[in-house]
Amino acid sequence: MNTITLGERYARTRYEVFKWRYHLAGAEKLTLAFLMVGLMAVLAQVRIPLPWTPVPITGSTFGAIFAGVLLGNAWGGISMLLYIALGTAGLPVFTGFKGGAAVLLGPTAGYLLGFVVTAFLIGYITDNYAKARRFLPLFNILVVSSMIILAFGSVHLWMWLGAVKGQSASLGEVLWMGFIPFIPGDIIKSFIAALIATSITPKESYK
Repeated sequence: MNTITLGERYARTRYEVFKWRYHLAGAEKLTLAFLMVGLMAVLAQVRIPLPWTPVPITGSTFGAIFAGVLLGNAWGGISMLLYIALGTAGLPVFTGFKGGAAVLLGPTAGYLLGFVVTAFLIGYITDNYAKARRFLPLFNILVVSSMIILAFGSVHLWMWLGAVKGQSASLGEVLWMGFIPFIPGDIIKSFIAALIATSITPKESYK
């Protein structure tokens, strides 16, 4: 008589869940994308301001990471596009319960674009490469993705300082305002997210 262990049952369950998610119809995937927008809106309110920069530490990076892991391929990125679209339309989903098109002209708009890019990237890799769902490669992917977010954010911040504030900031000043202070926190976030994602994703192909 074959006895299924708890570990085997859990491995089978996570495989079935991700296989189910992958083969959903477009309308059902869109529903999941809207649910991810809600999660993103909640995480965006976790906010720690820094006195020397208009860019706060937020929980939004977690949202972009898990959008890619949980929704996969295109839909992780689509959920982030929906998040930006709904926020631009006026829903208070951005950090500090802000909404409206003015946010896209503010100092943090570049990070929003980075969320889209990294959600697409993480979703593509985790959906298509089962080996990437193990802790070490996943941690490395998430760290690189976080650096991409910071890079997009810093470039936009540099342009915003010049166009809106009339400040000709040096590279070092921009990095100190938009990149360097966030590296330790993003590495910690990536470590925690990699632990969670490793535990919930199947290690075999579900496509």
